[in-house]
Amino acid sequence: MKIAKNMVVTVNYKLSDAQDNLIEDGREPMVYLHGGYENTLPKIEEELDGKEVGYASIIQIEPEDAFGDYDPALVKVEDRSRLPEPLEVGMQFEGMPDGADEEAMIFTVTDIAEDKVVLDGNHPLAGMALRFSLSVAEVRHATEEEIAHEHVHGAHGHHHDDEGDEGEEGDHVAIHPIH
Repeated sequence: MKIAKNMVVTVNYKLSDAQDNLIEDGREPMVYLHGGYENTLPKIEEELDGKEVGYASIIQIEPEDAFGDYDPALVKVEDRSRLPEPLEVGMQFEGMPDGADEEAMIFTVTDIAEDKVVLDGNHPLAGMALRFSLSVAEVRHATEEEIAHEHVHGAHGHHHDDEGDEGEEGDHVAIHPIH
C-alpha cells in the first residue's frame, strides 16, 4: 500500500543535527495522518509520498523547512513572582508573544536568577538543520473520524479530552505549566 493523502503512516525514526549528534532516538514511532494536515514536517511528507512499508531514507531539513530561524525577539524576562513554584529550567508555560493579535505560544524556562526568569518562545530546534533517519513501518487507510479531525486517533495518536486551556490575557506568560 502506497503512502498517499488520508493514509495513516507509522515511521520509525532517529533525529540528529547536521553533524550527526543524536537529538532523539525515536523509541516510540511517529504516527501521522498523511496529506498536508500539518501532523509532521512537510519535507517528511514530501519524502514519504508514494512510498511503501520498508522504505528507508535519511533526509536533511534546513531550518526554514523545519522550525524556523532562531528569533531573539521571542525571549522574555519575567518576574519570578509571576510563575508558580517550584520553578526549574526546562519547564514550559503557555503565554502571549509581544502583540495582542498573535496566538498563544509555548515558552521554555531557560534561566532563573534571584527574582527574574528567562523564557524562550523559540522551538528548541529553531535555527538547526535536522537529519531524519526514516523507516516506514506501517501504512493504513485513515478512519472517517481521523480525517474529520485531521489527526490520528488511538495508539501513538491523539486522544480527546474535555479539559480547557485558560490563561491570562495580555503580554505576559500564562501561569499554568505545560510540562
